[in-house]
Amino acid sequence: MPLQRFTRVYGIQDAKISPLTADPASGTPTYGAVIDVPGIKSFEISGEIEVKTLRGDNTKLATNSAVTNIQVAITHAKLSLDVLTAILGGTVTDTGTTPAQKSVWDLTGDTATMPPFKLEGVTPPNGVDIVGGDMHVSLHKLTLSAFPDLGFAEEDYRIASFTADADPLLSNKKWISIALNETAAAIV
Repeated sequence: MPLQRFTRVYGIQDAKISPLTADPASGTPTYGAVIDVPGIKSFEISGEIEVKTLRGDNTKLATNSAVTNIQVAITHAKLSLDVLTAILGGTVTDTGTTPAQKSVWDLTGDTATMPPFKLEGVTPPNGVDIVGGDMHVSLHKLTLSAFPDLGFAEEDYRIASFTADADPLLSNKKWISIALNETAAAIV
């Protein structure tokens, strides 16, 4: 018997980014190493639909709709230099030895490439109606749509966030996938 195709959705346990390294029109997309989005807080998807209406004879004759954009907004509790590199570009340089180690993310006009990336989020086990199951949401080809929210907050934690727009993959035309798993599975 197949799984039911509806569920409640509770919480987010993990999210990871993978740089898109190849998307051949006749082939399979290739992704780089998986990067954790530390302290994931929210993973919100929205979209835009363009509606065209045909009128004639003083009446509505037809309507046609098309998805014109899918966007994701992410908030996460901890800043990651590796996530910044994956979504915005730049380089991370590690120097020094203990107790004077240093990691520096630098963004220059030449390295601000805004590379495409995949984003996948998952509920905690039992965050869906299926006992022991989970739900994964994947956006297969994203590009940053606004500069990430970074910085400091007086006497409080600063929450990092970013938004990105989805494009369909050239190789298989996928924009977004939602998978319900009977048994919870880690993001790979």
